[in-house]
Amino acid sequence: MTREALASARRLVVKVGSSSLASPEGGLDAVQVAVLVDAIARRLADGTQVVLVSSGAIACGLRPLGLTKRPRDLATQQAAASVGQGLLVERYTAAFARHGRTVGQVLLTSDDVVRRAHYRNAQRTFDRLLSLGVVPIVNENDTVATEEIRFGDNDRLAALVTHLVRADALLLLSDVDGVYDADPRHGGSARIADVRSDDDVAHVRLGRAGRSGVGSGGMTTKLAAARIAAGAGVPTLLAHAKDVVAALAGDDVGTCFHPTGSRAPARLLWLAHATTPRGRLQLDDGAVRAVVDRRTSLLPAGIVSIDGDFVAGDPVELIDENGHAIARGLVNYDAGELPALLGRSTRDLAAALGPAYHREVVHRDDLVLLPG
Repeated sequence: MTREALASARRLVVKVGSSSLASPEGGLDAVQVAVLVDAIARRLADGTQVVLVSSGAIACGLRPLGLTKRPRDLATQQAAASVGQGLLVERYTAAFARHGRTVGQVLLTSDDVVRRAHYRNAQRTFDRLLSLGVVPIVNENDTVATEEIRFGDNDRLAALVTHLVRADALLLLSDVDGVYDADPRHGGSARIADVRSDDDVAHVRLGRAGRSGVGSGGMTTKLAAARIAAGAGVPTLLAHAKDVVAALAGDDVGTCFHPTGSRAPARLLWLAHATTPRGRLQLDDGAVRAVVDRRTSLLPAGIVSIDGDFVAGDPVELIDENGHAIARGLVNYDAGELPALLGRSTRDLAAALGPAYHREVVHRDDLVLLPG
């Protein structure tokens, strides 16, 4: 039913990578952009709301900066993104205008969504854009993102945006036409049409990055993104960009990832998959059981030790006494405050230090359990 779900989706996220849009001479291939936009415009005309997660900003910025390939250092990537983002949106603005459609640029970092107030604002912005008939063009905010708050690839960003906007399905467009049981370049391989569990792709030999040399993701990132989406209840299709029309129609192309879990709270999904922990809190056995089994907040009394340099609001990992990560959450104290609080009850702390200390170290609403 995954292909049918994508064909009938009323709200859809489409992700396209740089390798599917780049021209051999640099910049974007006008024909490829037109094919993509024309296909999306047909779905829009049918009443579907579409969010487009598009790579290509860095690729667009290479030629104006005199660069011949994607830079490796973050500063030059940010410079290329700064130059290229406007060019990318300009190209989409013109292409969608031919169909009487307006686009809106949405640039995100993980920080923009993981924190509760930011998450609600981002969700509200998307909802309003879609209600106005605007096509949001989403990209990572490469210009300002630091290593700690980068998604690293737009495949994962697309999977997370799918949950943020409560989309019905996700389409990942690439320069490969699906997942194969062996390297298709060497013959004798077969396309895996459907993935219903991780066992179906357990022996897949993961492939290379895009042929153009301007993309940041390979098959590994696409599989990871599909698993994130499917694991949280969203049907996902990985297909070649040239097959976009067939994919949107529900035809037998690409690889379908059937939902393997139920819908999860979107903000916690971002917390689990889009943050880099700034520190670690080691818990005693009682606190581990309380957090994992009873899904309670983390209190100072259950913390054995801390590690890292973090401030209130940063993501931290909660580990057991064997060093295994059991959860991730947003901490309510600076690293410098916590040592004096460890092992003490909130009641004692409030009596000794004031009512401001009668609070959790990590509230259960800002905490997500990690796979064992």
